[in-house]
Amino acid sequence: MEISDIQSALEDLAMTFLPKVAGVIVLLLGAWIVARWLSGRVTKALSHKLDITIARFFGSLIKYGVIIMAVLGCLRIFGFETTSFAALIGAAGLAIGLALQGTLSNFSSGVMLLIFRPFTVGDVVSAGGVTGKVVDLSLFTTEFDTPDNRRIIVPNGQIYGSTIENITFHDTRRVDVSVGTSYPASIPQTRDVLLAAVHGIEGLHAEPAPVAYLVDLGDSSINWSVRVWSNTPDYWAVRERVTQSIKSALDEAGIGIPFPQMDVHLNGELIRK
Repeated sequence: MEISDIQSALEDLAMTFLPKVAGVIVLLLGAWIVARWLSGRVTKALSHKLDITIARFFGSLIKYGVIIMAVLGCLRIFGFETTSFAALIGAAGLAIGLALQGTLSNFSSGVMLLIFRPFTVGDVVSAGGVTGKVVDLSLFTTEFDTPDNRRIIVPNGQIYGSTIENITFHDTRRVDVSVGTSYPASIPQTRDVLLAAVHGIEGLHAEPAPVAYLVDLGDSSINWSVRVWSNTPDYWAVRERVTQSIKSALDEAGIGIPFPQMDVHLNGELIRK
């Protein structure tokens, strides 16, 4: 093959591929610009309605979707059959999905938690077998700080698939203190003593008014429940004050708090040796 033939072949190759290469470069640059613009618009639009984490996720999803479509378009420019390539991507995606079932379950649960927001960062929640303050909510896990200052990380799949109790959702909370009194004590007198005991306690709400509720007649005591209301952050402090005040008031009134007891009756004579 002569030099002129080689030169002619190179010129033909350049004339064939250079426009395609230039088109691919322009297509990729344009796709990158459009992808970033769409990603920013979607993220900004969704951030007003959804959590910023999920908004950024959908923005990234749009961006990489546009880029993948551009790459497939570039392959078609060079004559590659993209149908089989797309089928290969689908098969690979299916295999990855089967291998990451647990991870994808946590991811989908995280998306649902971020969309429906049964709790937010800072709430005290009982969910997934853990009770604690939510310090972080991501797409895959939720982080809790327990009352004794332990950090616990729970997969979102365990949280969204179980009952969620948001303890601090409301600003106020009812405080219930159970107490048992002796049977000889007068019920009206006991009620008056219990209500007087909680009067004026710091942190207690006047409305709804405190209630001394007669629960039932137990085996060895008359069982009461004293119910008052407080601000949610003051719950434990108010509960302790109410319990202490009830104990002191019952002692002053001479109303006993009996220990569990059982009466045993023997039929027949006792045999002595």
